[in-house]
Amino acid sequence: MGDHRHGHRDLGEFLRARRALIAPQSAGLRGGGRRRVAGLRREEIAQLAGISVEYYQRLEQGRANSPSGEVVDALASVLRLDEVEREHLHVLARPGRARRSATADPCEPGLRPELLRLLAQLRVPAVVMTDRFDVLALNPIAKRLFMPPPAVPAGHVNLARFLYLAPEARTFYVEWPAIAIATAGQLRATAGRYPGDEVLVELIDELRAGSDVFDRLWVRAEVDVRTHGAKSFRHPAVGTLSFTYETLELPGDDRRRLVTFVPVPDGPTEAALQLLASWAEPAPFVPADQSPLPG
Repeated sequence: MGDHRHGHRDLGEFLRARRALIAPQSAGLRGGGRRRVAGLRREEIAQLAGISVEYYQRLEQGRANSPSGEVVDALASVLRLDEVEREHLHVLARPGRARRSATADPCEPGLRPELLRLLAQLRVPAVVMTDRFDVLALNPIAKRLFMPPPAVPAGHVNLARFLYLAPEARTFYVEWPAIAIATAGQLRATAGRYPGDEVLVELIDELRAGSDVFDRLWVRAEVDVRTHGAKSFRHPAVGTLSFTYETLELPGDDRRRLVTFVPVPDGPTEAALQLLASWAEPAPFVPADQSPLPG
């Protein structure tokens, strides 16, 4: 029952945040005059979606049962949601989504030895992490690139925590503002899928309390899914390195992913990686209940 109540609150929070972003004129309504709320009023959303004002109000207040797919699609159209946002709205409205939170914690059990061997054989930086940004394993070149984040005990590395709470992150991530926005959106999407993940709830509470930037981003209720893109990092010894990254879902485990970083060709990054690879092996990163990486 607790998960369902929490899920209904998530749905109402998302609807309120997205409603505030719709200008009346863009929805074919008259603007002007004195409006006490940003964006559309509840009655305007209800009218445009073809539902009663009372029912829409109950949705926003977390008091309504799960809406039908047709109602969700109508609301998504009125709120002008993109494909990722529309899917998120359907997830929040899904009656059985709370059951997914009963799956095992993505940090447990340990990684398969076959996956660790694959990771060690990759010649580009590669990381296995959870959808909460918990780092489970890195290959040797990734350890030289990323580790160790300052003041983070081995086995408890979380890249979202580092991103928002460590002052060094604003220097390390060249595109820090964009990455901060995207990471908040990805955490929002994960929270929608797993409303009963208490570790994630605690992480979000910690980030909101410790980072004004994250708190503002969280209130916006934006969602994001990133499967590939480009990132640049400032390494204290070898300078700026630029990569394209690919996020690969691991078969049979939708809460873990393998992220690879391929250096941008015809630039200094490839030479810098070769220099990093020639250095002595860094201190081993051994996540809790994991075996050291081979090689």
